[in-house]
Amino acid sequence: MERALLVTIKLKREKDNWSLDDIASEMEELIAACGVEAVDNITYVCDKPTANLFIGEGKTKELAVLAGELDVDVLIFSQDLSGTQQRNLEDIIGRKTIDRTQLILDIFARHAKSLEGKTQVELAQLQYLMPRLIGKGLILSRMGGGIGTSGPGEQALEIDRRRIRAKIDRLRQDLKQLSQHRLTMRKKRKENALPTVALVGYTNAGKSTLLNSLTSANQVVCNSLFTTLDTLYKSLRFPNGENAVISDTVGFLRNLPHHLIEAFKATLEEVNEADLLIHVLDVSNPRVHDYNLAVMKVLQELGAQEKPMITALNKIDLLDDDSRLERLKKDFVNPVAISAKFGTGQELLLEKIQENFLSRMERLEIILPHKRMDLVDLFYRKGRVEDIQYQGDGIHVKLTLPKILASNLLREKDIKVL
Repeated sequence: MERALLVTIKLKREKDNWSLDDIASEMEELIAACGVEAVDNITYVCDKPTANLFIGEGKTKELAVLAGELDVDVLIFSQDLSGTQQRNLEDIIGRKTIDRTQLILDIFARHAKSLEGKTQVELAQLQYLMPRLIGKGLILSRMGGGIGTSGPGEQALEIDRRRIRAKIDRLRQDLKQLSQHRLTMRKKRKENALPTVALVGYTNAGKSTLLNSLTSANQVVCNSLFTTLDTLYKSLRFPNGENAVISDTVGFLRNLPHHLIEAFKATLEEVNEADLLIHVLDVSNPRVHDYNLAVMKVLQELGAQEKPMITALNKIDLLDDDSRLERLKKDFVNPVAISAKFGTGQELLLEKIQENFLSRMERLEIILPHKRMDLVDLFYRKGRVEDIQYQGDGIHVKLTLPKILASNLLREKDIKVL
């Protein structure tokens, strides 16, 4: 197991509510997701970064001494470093140095399972490497494996600029084709008039646990950041018998680098296309308001901030103070208190989702010819059948259908509307 020295830096110019301790704590969570031992976490408050080392020569030399005393393999900075800063730090400290983005990319590479997920991660990694090329090589050529080199790292070390650009172009083309397949599936869902719901939230908020609770999806659940990278779709059935499609997406993060959002645009398109967002918030975390702001920032960047939303206040089983929950309910949009782990509040959440789609449904009373049993099957799959009777003049049905399907149905010449 690699031994890491964390270097957590808070810039005075940063206008957010995250304290130095908060940033340090999140860095430790990110490190844990990589299976690396955090030997120590050194914290600094910095006026502004220097162009050559970010933290200044004096502090860099102090880190070099400490890294030697602790016998660490890698230093991990909470701030993003330029190629020059990274190279100069490694020259003085004599150990591998990586930044927050590279750490996140390493986690992504470890957790991507599907072809699309792996392609997106590789694209993001190569885009990160491009500005860090030096001459014919990479500043990462001294790494020799370990954290920060998962995915294409090892094979990319000897690739020159031209070949990396060509590889980026190929990956973009691959993602375009995969995105086209996703678009085809999306069109099919729309033709079937199935409403769509997307789970969004800060990483490790409990989205996968909620998906499992609502649909028996058997999605892998782990108390770790970015467990889910590949979008998963499942059928969701409401208490009134109607159906929807629900998807789980990659978790968001504070200051998620823009090029990571760009690389995962194909996956995050599902957020834009969804009819309803369920924002899962971990209310047991003291940083819940900061997590909410971070998610809203990403939704704004995606152009999805105006989507209809339900806020699932998750992990209420970990709250000792009921008054805190009542206060939190006043702070967020359309709140529902739940425990995805134990199923608490699940019925209320389903009812809330169902209410959102009532305007999309239409109630009908019709008579079908006996030969149209194919439609009876469709009614049970896509709508809610209230009553069905097989009589001499045909099949009498009382049902509720999505308006799109109802409109198509009423065009059928052999169907009689009562």
